[in-house]
Amino acid sequence: MAGTTGLAIDLPDGASVQNVAQHCKERIPKFADFAACCAVSVNQEYAGLEAKLKNGDEVAFLPPVSGGSGKASGRTAIVRERIDAQVWLEKIKQPADGAAVIFEGVVRDNTRGRRTLYLEYEAYEPMAVKQMEELIDEARSRFAIREAAIIHRLGRLEIGETSVLIVVASAHRAATFDACRWLIDTLKRTVPIWKKEYFEGGAVWADGEPFPAEIPSAAGRKAVGSPADETASK
Repeated sequence: MAGTTGLAIDLPDGASVQNVAQHCKERIPKFADFAACCAVSVNQEYAGLEAKLKNGDEVAFLPPVSGGSGKASGRTAIVRERIDAQVWLEKIKQPADGAAVIFEGVVRDNTRGRRTLYLEYEAYEPMAVKQMEELIDEARSRFAIREAAIIHRLGRLEIGETSVLIVVASAHRAATFDACRWLIDTLKRTVPIWKKEYFEGGAVWADGEPFPAEIPSAAGRKAVGSPADETASK
C-alpha cells in the first residue's frame, strides 16, 4: 500500500508519534482507512500516539498479526528452514521436568471453504523476536513453568509443514498445558508476524485478530480488526 517498507522523515524537536501518523496520512492516502486497525511501536515497543520521539527513533505501524535472519536465542528463533520439533524438545527438556508439551501450528489444505495451495509468512523480525522472549518470561511468571521455546518460520510453507512450534517444560503437566495454550493464543494477537494465503485464483492476507485492549491504534483508540476490503483477492 505504501510502496516501500520504510521512510526516513525529519520532524521538529518535541515531535510525537501523532506527527508521524499525520505525515503518513498525507503521503499515503489510504493510510487513514487502515489507521484504526494498526498498532504502533517505537523502537520495537508498543506505544501510543502521544509518545515523544528523539533523533533516530524507529516508528512502525503494524496491521493485526496472524501471528528471518536466523536470529535465535536458546529459546526463540525466527527461521526460514524446516522446524524440527524433536531438536527443540531436547534443547528445552531437563531431568527435573515431569512434563513437556509440544504445540505445532501446521499448514492445512483449506481455509474458509477454499483449497489452499501454500502460505507465505513475513514479520517485523527484530520486534517479533523481542516479543517472543517477553512472552516466555511472562508465561514463566504466570504459570510457574521452568522454561519454554517459541520458533516461527517465515517464507513459503507448503501444506503439512510446521509454521510455529511451542515447547513448554515444567515439573507438572497442568502448568505446561495452560502455558502452552496461553503462549500460542497471545502470540497470534501480539507478535508482528503476518500470513498470506494462496488459493486457486487468488491470494489474501489472513484476517488478523484485534490487538489487546491495552494496545492503542494509529487512530488513537483501541486497534480493531482488519477492514473488510483488506482481505480482498489480489
